[in-house]
Amino acid sequence: MKSLTRQTFIAGLALAGFSLTTGAAFAEGAARVGQPAPAFQAVDIEGKTRNLQEFAGKTVILEWTNHDCPYVRKHYNSATMQTLQKDMAKEGIVWLSVISSPPGEQGYVEAAKAKELTVQRDAAPAGILLDPKSQVARAYGAQTTPHMYIIDPKGTLAYMGAIDDKPSSNPASLNGAKSYVRQAVAELKAGKPVSEASTKAYGCAVKYAPAS
Repeated sequence: MKSLTRQTFIAGLALAGFSLTTGAAFAEGAARVGQPAPAFQAVDIEGKTRNLQEFAGKTVILEWTNHDCPYVRKHYNSATMQTLQKDMAKEGIVWLSVISSPPGEQGYVEAAKAKELTVQRDAAPAGILLDPKSQVARAYGAQTTPHMYIIDPKGTLAYMGAIDDKPSSNPASLNGAKSYVRQAVAELKAGKPVSEASTKAYGCAVKYAPAS
């Protein structure tokens, strides 16, 4: 019998709908709270190359997503994610959804399908980045979908981790959930340090392309 590798075990958990917390994935990003956010460059669903520098002076939220993940579906089917996106847009915050699944893996979509999903779900990110070679994911060490990162106007990573404090795919868990993202944004707006700047991300494992 073939031995069960760590990667196979983690992938199996994700496909079965189990949560994956930070520290368990095979990404090795350089993202650190309180340090400059890693630079990135990726093509969006409109075919435009985007980079972090173009958003200098603005707060940026990165949301790793996979439409087939039950944890992602919990937030989108309930409109929790879309409401958060729209509320952040009202604050002048740039919200970028990132799709890092490579071809053949769960969650992979091309631009046309990503646009279709956006319309169907009434999603409202400022942009959707296609990262099929997982380069942006590796830069940040993204581990789960969803995995959230908040970059302040100075380009410093102010928050990384879970969207909320309920690591479950059950929609009922949204009742009474504390939004770490809302909390961090409110504290940044008030000029305060982010009180919970790093939390354990939960969800399905990000599907990484082979390192080139």
